[in-house]
Amino acid sequence: MATALQLQGKELSYNNLNDTDAAFELVAEFDAPAIAIIKHANPCGVAVTDDAAKLAEAYARALACDPVSAFGGIIALNRPLDAATATEIVKLFAEVVIAPQISPEARSVLAAKPNVRVLETGAMPDPTARGLMIKSLAGGFLAQDRDSAHIAAADLKVVTKRAPSEAEIADLLFAFRVAKHVKSNAIVYAKNGATVGIGAGQMSRVDSSRIAAWKADEAAKAAGAAESFAKGSVVASDAFFPFADGLLAAASAGATAVIQPGGSMRDADIIKAADDAGLAMVLTGVRHFRH
Repeated sequence: MATALQLQGKELSYNNLNDTDAAFELVAEFDAPAIAIIKHANPCGVAVTDDAAKLAEAYARALACDPVSAFGGIIALNRPLDAATATEIVKLFAEVVIAPQISPEARSVLAAKPNVRVLETGAMPDPTARGLMIKSLAGGFLAQDRDSAHIAAADLKVVTKRAPSEAEIADLLFAFRVAKHVKSNAIVYAKNGATVGIGAGQMSRVDSSRIAAWKADEAAKAAGAAESFAKGSVVASDAFFPFADGLLAAASAGATAVIQPGGSMRDADIIKAADDAGLAMVLTGVRHFRH
């Protein structure tokens, strides 16, 4: 149960609470220190680090994924918030900051920023816990089991001629866990433990792939990088590729490895397209489909 620390500004709205829950559930997916920036229940950027003392650096990498959309977003951490990270956070307007603990120094930094709301939870949710998701309908409601799938390296099935490297596997697992929390159709590009392009909520998977690649291009331009952040990345799809176009869009953007559930009637064609493009591809057998 989160304890709200009203620092300044208005109370939390319905949308604030919905987005904050989405952010906190996302960072709970990771054992490593993680930070996520959420806008309209979709991640703008997510990053992990091997050292909680480097959370400020992780925040910078998450922000670099989509610094434009991050304005007015929700920032969640799965480790205590320190002053160094809080100092970076207050450079951009955030609606809510949520973390299991907040140091007194970080609280002072946040208190000086107008209209930011801070939630200190004391604990993290369990991403593998069973539960129900309920949605109202006209005259009734829908109920289904919550998505508690948690994919590990042992669950992956290599289906291409080239197997992914250890570094690619780490990024593939990271990207797929992020994709679980992106509105479908979802495509996530990731590199070195950070998202570099996210395509969310599109009616066709190829459009999500193209948008994610465009986001990676724009983020690179904003950072003054010489090439798209998608170059050398991996890509995750929350559901199978019904056609090769979405996969080929990722290859064209510079992705080197792909993670997806599999299960399409055209899986053989998708695997061949991955081989022809020199991609490594793994299947999870688990489909995410967030609405």
